This record gives sequence, C-alpha cells and structure tokens, in this order.
Amino acid sequence: MAAPMLLRSLPLLRLRLHVHRHRLAVGLIAPPCRQWCASAAGESTRPDEKLSSADDATAFLRVNDSPKFPRWDDPDYRRWKDKEEEILNDIEPIVSLTKEILHSGRYVDGEHLTVEDEKAVVEKLLAYHPHSEDKIGCGLDSVMVDRHPQFRYSRCLFVIRTDGVWIDFSYQKCLRAYIRDKYPSYAERFIREHFKRSSG
Repeated sequence: MAAPMLLRSLPLLRLRLHVHRHRLAVGLIAPPCRQWCASAAGESTRPDEKLSSADDATAFLRVNDSPKFPRWDDPDYRRWKDKEEEILNDIEPIVSLTKEILHSGRYVDGEHLTVEDEKAVVEKLLAYHPHSEDKIGCGLDSVMVDRHPQFRYSRCLFVIRTDGVWIDFSYQKCLRAYIRDKYPSYAERFIREHFKRSSG
C-alpha cells in the first residue's frame, strides 16, 4: 500500500525540487554556502549578519556575469569560425578519400592505388609533405597501401620508387604542411584543435 503511494508522489516531488532549484538559481532563495560566495565576491560578512535576497541575487550576478566562452558577436572569434569552416571545406574531399583508401575494404594490404586515386594523393598530399623530395627520391613509380612496418595495426600510404624501394609517408604531415602554407595566420590554431598530434 505504501509503495504505490510513494510512486504516485514521485512526479510531484521532482516538480518541487525543480522549482526549488530554479528559485535558487535566480536568487530568490539564499544559497546555502553564502559565506563562501561573499568572500569570493570580495564582501566581508560576519556569521550574524543578515543579507536580503536582493543582495544574494546581486552577488550571484557578480560571480556569473563574465562569460567563460567567446561571444559569437566578437569579430575575432567570428572571423576564426569562418576561416575554420573554410579550411574544413577545403581539406574535406582529400581527407575523406584518404580515410576511405586506408580504412575501407576498397584496397587490400600491398595493393597499388588506381590512377585516379594516386593522382589525387600525389597532387593534394604528397606534394605538400615536408620531405617529399626525399620520399620520391629517384622517381615515383606508384603509391601503395600497406601495414606500417613498426605499427602492424596501422595502415598507411607508401611511395614506391622507380628503383623498387618503398617508403611510408604520413598524410597528416602533408595536410599540416598544406594548411600552414595556405592559411598561415590560422594554421597553428586549426592544427591544435583538429589534429591528434600537433606537428611532426
């Protein structure tokens, strides 16, 4: 008998807690840790000193009126968000293609890329690698997908040279170099926020 009564009263209890929490947030009820709030706001109160609820609301606003996040109307922040979107739209096609090459079943380990995929990878990635000349060496024969020699669970892209030597290259290094070259003012912030490792 007591259990059904208790279950019926739960929604009402939740509503009362919600109203109480709302009143506390807008400063209608004095917060329980008033002395800590007062000292944080720079006020000196004694335990026997009584404050009105208006004082409590003012103290609440004083503590919370500085925004912790940049405002959308801030021109610098807005400019950054616009540029961030531009960079993402710019690199999205080659990032999608590279992830598809590496992580879908489209290529098996040791398989050479198709002519179209190889052209895109060479022009949009390998050309921007900080050491592309060293990677290509005597000449580029093809590009291949295979397991990394040290990290066997990772697949990566390899340059196959005309002399038969093959060497891996990081597509993320290529992207970072491309972004630094094309968007120098925003590159470091973008790389910091969108790449797992800052730089290589």
